[in-house]
Amino acid sequence: MNENNETKKTEDIKNTEAVEDSTETASVNKRLGMNLPNRLTLLRIVLVPFFAVFLSFKFDLLDMRINYIIALVIFVIASITDFLDGYIAREYGLSTTFGKFADPLADKILTSAALICFCFSGIVNPIPIIIILAREFMVSGLRLAVADKGIVVPAGIWGKLKTAFTMITIIFILVALIMSDSGNTGLNHNLWIIYTIMIWISVALTVVSGAVYLHAYKDYISDM
Repeated sequence: MNENNETKKTEDIKNTEAVEDSTETASVNKRLGMNLPNRLTLLRIVLVPFFAVFLSFKFDLLDMRINYIIALVIFVIASITDFLDGYIAREYGLSTTFGKFADPLADKILTSAALICFCFSGIVNPIPIIIILAREFMVSGLRLAVADKGIVVPAGIWGKLKTAFTMITIIFILVALIMSDSGNTGLNHNLWIIYTIMIWISVALTVVSGAVYLHAYKDYISDM
């Protein structure tokens, strides 16, 4: 009888601890706004190191073309989460302050990682990459500066267009790298011309969106 009571008490204690842990986790999630869209945003950030590893390092057991294919799959999945988190947040009213800040930051981390890896490997010219990264640092710095005042400016249409086109450009470059093992140098040269043009279009969109952000932040900057 005593053993049964002891067992019951132990189970009650475990259940109480489980409820407390669940309540604490729920409280943390609530403070961070950790809903489905924000989890997708964090997933995008988590995928970045795996993407960078397969894009940058050659493994003895894998052909480099396989590396590029895996990197492409990871990048496409990460890009899909970018669409899904925004769609779900708007459709179901799940927008949060954390999401407004973290979503564009996750995009910057993903695209910047890809562009830096391309630059490091000599796939693209460093000049457009420097311009793009300078804009990203500028906008991120402005976001952090005004966030201290409790102000969160969500991504505008130009920023979203820039991000979408840059992602498409990165996917195109990855496809070009996969096709480069075909031995068709004419095709490779044509692809190189196309993605070089696409990179500079991304730069143009980056400059325009950066100017739009500066205009949007001008009132906040003047108050600093």
